Amino acid sequence: MVEPMNWISEVVRPKIKTLFKRETPENLWVKCPDTGQMVFHKEVEANHWVIPGSEHHLKMSAAARLKMMFDEGTWIDVALPEVATDPLKFRDEKRYVDRLKDARAKTGLQDAFKIGFGRVGGLPMTLAAQEFGFMAGSLGMAAGEAFVRGAETALEKRTPYVLFAASGGARMQEGILSLMQMPRTTVAVRRLNAARLPYIVVLTNPTTGGVTASYAMLGDVHLAEPGALICFAGPRVIEQTIREKLPDGFQRAEYLRDHGMVDQVVHRHQLKETIARICGLLMDVRPAAAAPQPAPAPEAA
Repeated sequence: MVEPMNWISEVVRPKIKTLFKRETPENLWVKCPDTGQMVFHKEVEANHWVIPGSEHHLKMSAAARLKMMFDEGTWIDVALPEVATDPLKFRDEKRYVDRLKDARAKTGLQDAFKIGFGRVGGLPMTLAAQEFGFMAGSLGMAAGEAFVRGAETALEKRTPYVLFAASGGARMQEGILSLMQMPRTTVAVRRLNAARLPYIVVLTNPTTGGVTASYAMLGDVHLAEPGALICFAGPRVIEQTIREKLPDGFQRAEYLRDHGMVDQVVHRHQLKETIARICGLLMDVRPAAAAPQPAPAPEAA
């Protein structure tokens, strides 16, 4: 027996709900991981992805990094070389080529690096930023080639090379080909050293694995953002291995600064000024001296 349809509840009420339904954007609010504070998304974005009040530094896209650093937010994109896609024909729960396709659609990048050339504080500079949103900023063949191309650009244009590191480590889908990028990037850094060009590393949250074990720890100066996790193996893995409780703040930027692994912890709002000052000192760029003023004419008697 078919039950009679309740006209009021089945027809009228859904129509009324649809009529007065308001569409609310999913990303209208951002929740602070430290305090649970809810902040408007646009307010956090305008503050360079730093939560007002708690000063918690959220992850930042590579494009936003370059826009924040370069004068007037403009730069020239450095073309990155193409590499073989899925050389090992890797597949786990998904095919590697499908993971790459999803990451490219999500970030608009071909891989986990974006490199630009422009001026920072008036100084010509080459900047490289890792995109954590692209497969956790993992280091593969394309990322290794991109880092080397950035170093070559700095060598060609005789500029400092500044890296914003953000990575979960080497990309397992490329196996040994991923691990080979560690010595390749090290050679690129040595070429910068031989040319006496500054190589500045900014360690952001998180910087881990093979990236920490290679180019992220070879800088002339190491800066870090507040609270950034910087390590090779994570705290949980270490605790499970040694079966001991680690100190509070272990492997965080402030802990590493206090123990000599990081030179300075710099708030994101002061990064541009700090990097421009350091590069100016290392490149021996001094402000132009003021032109001498003519002596005043003697007054008539």
